[in-house]
Amino acid sequence: QVQLVESGGGLVQAGVSLRLSCAASGRPFSSYTMGWFRQAPGKEREFVAAISRSGGSTHYADSVKGRFTISRNNAKNTVYLQMNSLKPDDTAVYHCAASFNSWYGSSWSAADFGSWGQGTQVTVSS
Repeated sequence: QVQLVESGGGLVQAGVSLRLSCAASGRPFSSYTMGWFRQAPGKEREFVAAISRSGGSTHYADSVKGRFTISRNNAKNTVYLQMNSLKPDDTAVYHCAASFNSWYGSSWSAADFGSWGQGTQVTVSS
């Protein structure tokens, strides 16, 4: 099992940027496909982005494509989510997640990920 701890959330105005980090410990980080999900009040958990074990492949939800970038540093056991041009609709608790599944493209869902962090709150004011 891998333990995940997110950081970097906060209260910001629309249009600015934030970078979330997720530090992993436990089993070898490079064994996992990593993902970011978010959950707004009263809504279901929503896929945001995923990255392959090597970092060579990524996939994004349409709602964040072109604004958010997922990356990872396997030497530092950390995955990042760079969020630019933030909108009020991006307000949510952001969770990172780890999957043992190999990269298979664009069909990622919460069910594919077995380990989750507690989340970090991102609030975007208009």
